Amino acid sequence: MTDTSGIDRDVLAWARARVANLPEPAILLSRDYRVMATNRAYRERYRSDVRLGMDRCHEVSHRYPGPCDQHGELCPLKQCIATDAPARALHVHHGRQGPEHVDVVLDPVRNPDGTIVAFVERIRLVRTASTTPGATGLVGRSAVFNDAVAAVSRVASSDVPVLLLGESGTGKELFARAVHEESACSHGPFIPVECSGLTESLFESELFGHEAGAFTGARSRKVGLVEAARGGTLFLDEIGDVPMALQVKLLRLLESRTFRRVGAVERLHAEFRLVCATHTDLQEAVAEGRFRLDLFYRINAFPIRVPSLRERVEGLPLLAEQFLAGTGKRLGRSAVERLEHHDFPGNVRELKNLMRRAALLCDGPIVESEHLAIRARPVAVPVPEALLPLEEVERRYLRWARDHHGGDRASLATALGVSERTLYRKLASLDGP
Repeated sequence: MTDTSGIDRDVLAWARARVANLPEPAILLSRDYRVMATNRAYRERYRSDVRLGMDRCHEVSHRYPGPCDQHGELCPLKQCIATDAPARALHVHHGRQGPEHVDVVLDPVRNPDGTIVAFVERIRLVRTASTTPGATGLVGRSAVFNDAVAAVSRVASSDVPVLLLGESGTGKELFARAVHEESACSHGPFIPVECSGLTESLFESELFGHEAGAFTGARSRKVGLVEAARGGTLFLDEIGDVPMALQVKLLRLLESRTFRRVGAVERLHAEFRLVCATHTDLQEAVAEGRFRLDLFYRINAFPIRVPSLRERVEGLPLLAEQFLAGTGKRLGRSAVERLEHHDFPGNVRELKNLMRRAALLCDGPIVESEHLAIRARPVAVPVPEALLPLEEVERRYLRWARDHHGGDRASLATALGVSERTLYRKLASLDGP
């Protein structure tokens, strides 16, 4: 049982009452991680069988034998003690429906002398991210993925402009939609604008709209994308590709929050949440004179780095299963190994296409490495110091490949481009004369 002798009796009663009255799931924690109280919302969504004063938070929430920081996650309890202030972290908790992303906030509970003696933990479900294949929105659970989701969760409720940074194909638009869906603008429209496809002649017309007769071919009034985003989110994708001549007009829109349709006199008020994205190094572009410094500072208020697929190796099987959802197929061991050794220059977009093709090539329920249209990553192989007969070179190479390959015989045969029967025969001869 937890020793509560160091906690002021009135403070303990107040903390338990606070937990009980919170509308969101909440628990009361001791300094040694033990759960001292839970509220109804927590018991309904997570667990009703917590042994108060005995079970620890990392056991009931994560199924970890030790604190979160010993298992690759931030421990908000330790952070709260270290900073002497509230702490916040994004975790994956086990609920009645399975693992789910949650935003955890810990508030310290203090004795009359100011000493931290307990913690009120509030838990908010992050609905824009999932650990379940087939779900809509963001899917993943790797540490770098969770860091990006945590940043989205932190900034979404404000009106601060967001800049998403990452390679092409990493899913920046999905993160932009997550910002929109968690914001106060979620009831409004989400309007994506592909900046790299806007020519100078079309820029003002597409963004600001035009009046009838404004130019040849303008037969009627057209509502621009800025006006269409009223009350919602304007997502400027690949903003780094906007030509310098157009950046001035874009900056004027963002600073004055007003615009004028082409051919009109009246200025209209722009009302939208701004999210931008780019694969370009904007600071380098500024240094080279390809991007305005004032525009960079205007959009770079809250940058979020979207990780590449190479950085999310531990989450690859989950993401691959996401793209196989609905096909009746699942990943086999050899396919997982092949995916984990691929660089994915096309990132999530490349993985999605790989899984679509694999599902068509696979006749059975299990997708294996031979169904993946990727080559094994080149590896360094031993080179003999002197010329040898080809038969001996093959024997040495096979012995090296057998010892260094981490998969089964079928995946090794696929990697070597031979049948499993041929490989078996060659391996059987390795110890022969």
